[in-house]
Amino acid sequence: MNPERRTLFALGAGLAAGLAEARSATTAGAAESPGGARTLGALSECLAKAPRRREFKSVPMILDRPDLWDHEALSAVIAYRGGPRQVWDNTEIGGPWLNLMRNALNNQVWSFRHPDFLAASATHGSANIALYDQAMWDKYQLTKLAGEAFAINTLIVAKKAAQADAASFEDPAGVFSPENNSIPALMARGVVFLSCHNAIWEQAAALIKRDLNPDKLSHDALAAELTNHLIPGVVLTPGAVGTLPELHQAGFHYAK
Repeated sequence: MNPERRTLFALGAGLAAGLAEARSATTAGAAESPGGARTLGALSECLAKAPRRREFKSVPMILDRPDLWDHEALSAVIAYRGGPRQVWDNTEIGGPWLNLMRNALNNQVWSFRHPDFLAASATHGSANIALYDQAMWDKYQLTKLAGEAFAINTLIVAKKAAQADAASFEDPAGVFSPENNSIPALMARGVVFLSCHNAIWEQAAALIKRDLNPDKLSHDALAAELTNHLIPGVVLTPGAVGTLPELHQAGFHYAK
């Protein structure tokens, strides 16, 4: 074996070992965590208790250790045994994603009588911008990435319809209607929003390229700040597209 090939082989072997260790940790976390919940209520309690690390100073391009994402919370979602389970591949902030998930939730609960139906949003692309708090929108002028229709992050603002009588589930302007399409409203019903680290990294790059970086942060530091300002309840993943197969293997139905 020539020296160059030997070096590549050693690098590949080391990378494989590291990935195997990370995979083992994720699998163990799913088994050992309070995941494996069989009701939506139990899963929601588990996720509320699962730690979220939000004090990063820098983050790498590729997350190669479980402590760099919300490992415990993600493991609990993967291990959920209630159902049915559906994961939505959401990429466009201006698309109908919130409305579609609300409709699916309504049908599963009232039409098909599945009160423990779990909808998860594999959020990436511009849709991931909706998962940052308003402070990040103000500081980094995220409207310029999200589009003119979003002067502020309206998708995290509670709607008036959220205060309607929940017992009137057929109310066309009530809690379960299109008038209450918001991320907080769906979270309150058990929908899990998964954030994509790859999207965060790419959005940090876009801000630097557009000179929307008032503190002149490095790429890894700016991505860390965006990560630290994900709205409460969001589950950070190492990447939405890479997490989709994990959810599929666990029994989640794909939707887009």
